[in-house]
Amino acid sequence: HGLSDTSFAYGKATVNKKVMKIDEQIAITVSITNTGKRIGSEIVQLYISDLKSSLPRPVKELKGFSKIQLAPGETQEVTFLIEALSFFNDSRHEWVAEPGKFEAQIAASATDIKSKVTFELE
Repeated sequence: HGLSDTSFAYGKATVNKKVMKIDEQIAITVSITNTGKRIGSEIVQLYISDLKSSLPRPVKELKGFSKIQLAPGETQEVTFLIEALSFFNDSRHEWVAEPGKFEAQIAASATDIKSKVTFELE
């Protein structure tokens, strides 16, 4: 990932509900502040981890990203809407969404996790 001429501070991620039903959306929001002295862009990323799956799955899956541009001292909220948490079950040959606990991770890159929040799929 590219480096910026400024720096950014990530706030604590929040979720609009702790329990999500299969036919609902969930919103994960985080505030980002440009703490440097120059205007700059940041790509905010959202990863989701299924904390207990019946099948082997990736540790985290990229579910969204948003590029924002901020002036020095400016803060902006970034919100990601998640509608589907399903995965393809190759033994059943269909998409499934398993109830359970999930973790949303807000990150600057796949290896630079800034904030985490958990929720449940009912």
